[in-house]
Amino acid sequence: MFTSILTKDVIGIQQALICMLVSIVLGMVISIIYMYTGICSKNFAITLTLLPVLVQMVIMLVNGNLGTGVAILGAFGLVRFRSIPGSSKEILGVFFAMAVGLATGTGLIAFAALCTVIIGFVFFALNKTSFGETRVQERDLKITIPENLEYAGLFDEIFATYTTKHYLESVKTTNLGSMFELRYKITMKNKADEKKMIDEIRVRNGNLTIMCGRQATQKDVL
Repeated sequence: MFTSILTKDVIGIQQALICMLVSIVLGMVISIIYMYTGICSKNFAITLTLLPVLVQMVIMLVNGNLGTGVAILGAFGLVRFRSIPGSSKEILGVFFAMAVGLATGTGLIAFAALCTVIIGFVFFALNKTSFGETRVQERDLKITIPENLEYAGLFDEIFATYTTKHYLESVKTTNLGSMFELRYKITMKNKADEKKMIDEIRVRNGNLTIMCGRQATQKDVL
């Protein structure tokens, strides 16, 4: 069983210092994990390092009343999410650090350390593997053609050779209406054949601009 090092009514200086030290150390561990996964900026690393000790201070200030402490931290937590749109991993890091701070703020030092080690290991392992990745990646293909070229079915033969799926998503005029920009969604049979496909498209569109890349999506947010 995990027991708290804090007494209910009075918090000693030594106990408070131990909790603060553990909070900072565990915050640094979380930051190091995020830095090794390559998704952590310096500002975010500092945030993850200091957030547990700040949460711990709030919990101690409300005398262990967890409900009041969470309500206060929720109000402060809005500052980050209102200022910078975070990815799901960044939001996870913030809640990770907050959870550690909640544990140390109630004196559950051993529980906080154990959770940091287990969750950190699982996060690191999942991030370094292909867990959750889609095997088929849809791509954006933009093709510029002259205005006098009939685009309906123009590239179907090429797509049938190199893609498993394709469809025309949009058509718009460009260059003062003298050209069309066709935007396709495609799924390649073999990524290594991308250059061959583009070369064949160049022959049909008069060597005008072609752009092929990963499907543009919004940042992964919750």
